[in-house]
Amino acid sequence: MNSAQTYASHRRFLPAFHFFVLPVLLANAIATIVTLVRHPSILAAWLALVAIALAVGMWTARSMALKAQNRIIRLEERMRLETVLPTELRPRIVDLSTGQLIALRFAPDDEVPQLVRRTLAGELKTNSDIKRAIRSWRADHLRV
Repeated sequence: MNSAQTYASHRRFLPAFHFFVLPVLLANAIATIVTLVRHPSILAAWLALVAIALAVGMWTARSMALKAQNRIIRLEERMRLETVLPTELRPRIVDLSTGQLIALRFAPDDEVPQLVRRTLAGELKTNSDIKRAIRSWRADHLRV
């Protein structure tokens, strides 16, 4: 896989999911709702309900997978910070939010202490601020 990942290219789309499954399920939900409105019946209502449930279920499954990945990344980054941060910053690891830890995963070890200082000082306010401040991007191709 190409390791030339940057802030601009780090977001990832899963073509089968984002460009096929979700659009088809959304189109199906809309089509069944239109059918229900035009030709109300118990069957049309049931089909619309099932179509909506499928779309919501797929979105929920994706959200659960991302949440699990976020928890793993949070653990990995906390462990990494224990080894790369200077002693005086280690007690402050718990002050970093999950989003901040996720953003810091793109920073190489030598940049992490300064980025953590700036984040804890409130200079880097958003996850995007942290990512933009990284000078030498550390690619993460495993996130899906």
